[in-house]
Amino acid sequence: MLPWLAAIMPFGMVVGMTAASGRVPLVGLATGPTIYGGSAQLTAMGLLDSGAGAAVVVASVLVINARLLFYGAAMAPHWSGAGRGFRALAAYLLVDPSYAVGLRRYAVQPRGAHAYYVGAGVTLWAAWHGAMLAGWGLGGGVPDWMPVEDIVPLFLLAEVAQAARTRPALSAALVAAVVGLFGVGLPLHSSLLVGVVLGVLTALAVGRRSRS
Repeated sequence: MLPWLAAIMPFGMVVGMTAASGRVPLVGLATGPTIYGGSAQLTAMGLLDSGAGAAVVVASVLVINARLLFYGAAMAPHWSGAGRGFRALAAYLLVDPSYAVGLRRYAVQPRGAHAYYVGAGVTLWAAWHGAMLAGWGLGGGVPDWMPVEDIVPLFLLAEVAQAARTRPALSAALVAAVVGLFGVGLPLHSSLLVGVVLGVLTALAVGRRSRS
């Protein structure tokens, strides 16, 4: 998880600075433990500051974080035999970096992977909230010339490039990328969700064709 923190902590500071400059700073800060997802947190804060209704805020956050349903589905075989307490904690900690780090460990060395995943997830959670608090303490807005929020997607792109080594995985990545690029105007920031769904369906179709 440590290499991820180099990107996560500046992004967390941006989220904290955004919360501090909002209409109700404490509400923005509370999005950390409740929403726990940088893009969704920024969206929620922006909507709240613009006076959007609660239903719009909740719907937007759910759509942005809907990708976590697919992460959970990928983790389900590894967590199926664990107790409810572990599964609840593991699900709460499940975000992009913890998914990438945890899934790799489950694939390489399943023994001890539960503890490894929780350790990585808690490390990420603590670093994220520490960075948010630091940014919140500094206050102010984020300069336009600091596109810090782009660092995490670059890390995710590196993870995709490493994982997409089969035809189904590569096809899924390409379809999701095209949909994400040309679907930026879709309502409720749903281009990501649509891209994930179409990418998964593409991978299944290519996989079936390869086996036939």
